[in-house]
Amino acid sequence: MSSVLVVQHEDECPPALVGDWLRDAGCALHVARPYAGEPLPDPAAYDGLLVLGGPQSAEDDSVPWFGPLKERLRAARDAGLPTLGICLGHQLVASALGGRVERNPRGQQLGLLEVGWTPAAAADPLTASVASWRRGVHWNDDVVTALPPEAEVLAETPAGELQAARFGPRMWGVQLHPEVDAAVLRPWAADDREAHVLRGVDQEALLASVEDAADELAQAWRPLATAFAEIVAGAR
Repeated sequence: MSSVLVVQHEDECPPALVGDWLRDAGCALHVARPYAGEPLPDPAAYDGLLVLGGPQSAEDDSVPWFGPLKERLRAARDAGLPTLGICLGHQLVASALGGRVERNPRGQQLGLLEVGWTPAAAADPLTASVASWRRGVHWNDDVVTALPPEAEVLAETPAGELQAARFGPRMWGVQLHPEVDAAVLRPWAADDREAHVLRGVDQEALLASVEDAADELAQAWRPLATAFAEIVAGAR
């Protein structure tokens, strides 16, 4: 059984569906919660690394575990450790390797958005099985605005906002949230309620749309987790 270190940044951002799919694919998960005072293990002791999302900014040096985590992400890239970052995790990978993360000038990305795959995605070992029309849940204020050297764009919105990238031979990031369902999103909606009221966002309609698309989203994104599990197993 492959071992995967999962770095979680707050209680309300668990591995959720991606965690379930990785376990189904034969991975044993060790979830580290540095925000709760738990130590940040050395990823080199595991077969793979998954870095989850969270409300923090990837460029916030006051978050005490971000510095050590970025150092370990650089080491993971150099060692070829299979690594996947989701949302904040994706942004942390980009920042650690010399990219830039900023507040999206177009505003918060929210809800079900189409994924704009590039031709490179169809040949990529992680994304080849998902590089066709599909939607993904987005819930983010920040985006990667400059890629690190040698990174490759795998998906972007029509406006050019990065949705997925390959940062190294076995290192990827996705801005979307393949791990969430409506239940995971409800606390996020509560945190954003005041801002969404001011913008006229109908949160109940948004959450209902994600709930209605549950089967579609599972079929769309389980293959991504399965592909990552296969990469982890193959690199052991």
